[in-house]
Amino acid sequence: MAGIRLGADDSEVSQQSRAAPPDLISDDDRSIAADSWSIKSDYGSTLDDDQRHADAAEDLSAANLRAPFDYSSDKEEPDSDGVTSMLGLQSYWDAAYADELVNFREHGHAGEVWFGADVMGIVAAWTKTLCIDVSQGRTPNHVDNIKSDAIEQGYKYLSGWSVLDIGTGNGLLLQELSKQGFSDLTGIDYSEGAIDLSRNLADRDGLPNINFLVDDILDSKLERQFQLVVDKGTLDAIGLHPDGAIKRLIYWDSVSRLMVPGGILVITSCNSTKDELVQEVENFNQRRIGMTQDQEGCKDAASQLKYLSHVRTYPTFMFGGSVGSRVATVAFLRN
Repeated sequence: MAGIRLGADDSEVSQQSRAAPPDLISDDDRSIAADSWSIKSDYGSTLDDDQRHADAAEDLSAANLRAPFDYSSDKEEPDSDGVTSMLGLQSYWDAAYADELVNFREHGHAGEVWFGADVMGIVAAWTKTLCIDVSQGRTPNHVDNIKSDAIEQGYKYLSGWSVLDIGTGNGLLLQELSKQGFSDLTGIDYSEGAIDLSRNLADRDGLPNINFLVDDILDSKLERQFQLVVDKGTLDAIGLHPDGAIKRLIYWDSVSRLMVPGGILVITSCNSTKDELVQEVENFNQRRIGMTQDQEGCKDAASQLKYLSHVRTYPTFMFGGSVGSRVATVAFLRN
């Protein structure tokens, strides 16, 4: 799964005021009916699925959102009171990456660089600096693009970091992180076409050691945890599914379980601002606290995320009296 791009001429659309992305395709093989998402989550919680579903419904109710059983995963019309899009459906991405594979095999094209190559480069370099700071026990200095001997010699710290890219798409972000000095790299995507493309590109570009796996972050079968988890657009796409509200709740549960204590999540979004992501994480933490109180012995319930830092160098613009940017990259630390 990749991210959601904003066009270069969409200057009147900000993260504070977002319109629904247009339906990009209409052919039958990408129809909504072809996508049959399930609320079922089976990634090792001490709560059964019915209880998880009930907890999520209660959380949505408290936030004045519709309960999950009010959503239909196969409906053809988007919600009138929420933003949905074909970009939220696995059937869309399966068809998109089938096309990308054809383009790669016929022309050698790598496919789309979601959010653009400039943003990808900023994310990779900033993440490198952040991880070196954490490795050396330093508080992030909140200044981007720092150049120092310590940073330039930071490869020895990065080689031991295990990295997971969720919704890896064509895997180009992992290639960029490899150039920054990370070496234990894994990318997952629920689209087999995306994994085929990412493997082909990595082999072509001389990076066969990057591990790519078909796996759904909402129902992950991974049996290891990672020191660094990166997301460039996956949460955005999840939120555009008709069941996006409940799927976002499951997303935070699943991501936190894949992070080691002291691990870092770096998430890049064009549909949420930095403050919105921080608030969403705070809501997740409050839900975890409630689970701890209600479920004695729930070993994962106490795991929480806290804001660590964010990229400050993206271009900004004024809209409706507020200053915003097209993209937000925010880092969270797991306790």
